[in-house]
Amino acid sequence: MEITVSRKAHFNAAHRLHVKQWDEEKNKQFFGLCNNPNYHGHNYDLIASVTGEIDPVTGYLIDTKWLSNLIKKEIEDRFDHKNLNLDCEEFVDLNPTTENIAIVIWKLLKQQLPQNLHLKITLYETERNYVEFSGK
Repeated sequence: MEITVSRKAHFNAAHRLHVKQWDEEKNKQFFGLCNNPNYHGHNYDLIASVTGEIDPVTGYLIDTKWLSNLIKKEIEDRFDHKNLNLDCEEFVDLNPTTENIAIVIWKLLKQQLPQNLHLKITLYETERNYVEFSGK
């Protein structure tokens, strides 16, 4: 039987949506206010969901304290109160859209999880706008 354990987290970050290969006008037309040259920010809500088999000895799928520490180290410490475009190497050549941020988060966490566990990231940019990524 599989079960899913989820951990919520939060971070604040600024970004500018901008395609380097496009001129300023095309970026402004496509991304609108999200292309503000002075950047803009979001209060991101993250849900990391881990799915797999419960360990018959411990009764845990995963130690939630360990998962919490992993998210803090790999995500919150890395992205919280940062300008994603300027402060984070992951976005030097990658447009920091919510989709791309979710994939980066998935990769950072997945490499630290045991191989037998599946990971799904849900990332809220706003209360109404969110993306999900599970590595597929």
